[in-house]
Amino acid sequence: METTEKKSSNIFQKMFNITIVLLVVVAIVVGINIATAGKLTLFAGTRPDNLGLYSGRLAPCPSSPNCVSSYSQDAQHGIASLSYDSEPEIAIRLTPRSAIANIKQIIESMPRTNIVKEEENYLYAEFTSKIMGYVDDVEFYVDEDANAIQVRSASRLGESDLGVNRERVETIREKLNELKTNT
Repeated sequence: METTEKKSSNIFQKMFNITIVLLVVVAIVVGINIATAGKLTLFAGTRPDNLGLYSGRLAPCPSSPNCVSSYSQDAQHGIASLSYDSEPEIAIRLTPRSAIANIKQIIESMPRTNIVKEEENYLYAEFTSKIMGYVDDVEFYVDEDANAIQVRSASRLGESDLGVNRERVETIREKLNELKTNT
């Protein structure tokens, strides 16, 4: 019969072994990422086929909590659209093309980004995480009827994004407001 002490020792040894294996796997992934100059695609996923405009709107968020959209009404997915007009008292009206150009300039200044598609009133970019290479799909649509830039930012893989998509949109909002103030 095994003693309680021996059973505890066996459980500890198993947990220790699992931890070592996980650390080795993470070290290998990080090493590959460094060796491939950040071009790791293990966690990139595949590009969704529902991106773009459909009936003048961006696709809705999935039920998972790794997406934000200015069209969503619920607290988990909803985020305010971006403003593209200068302050009314200045009376400078930006065109959809110049609003998209401003967003493109902001995105290009951010690390690990790729502009995939650009149109007069639409921009689609991919953002890749530094360590694991996760890819998020981010879309912007200049909605002239609403006088706003609609936005959708979604992770391709996983359940949670730890707030990364919301934080990204808010960073872009801040930089857009800085651009508008400096013009």
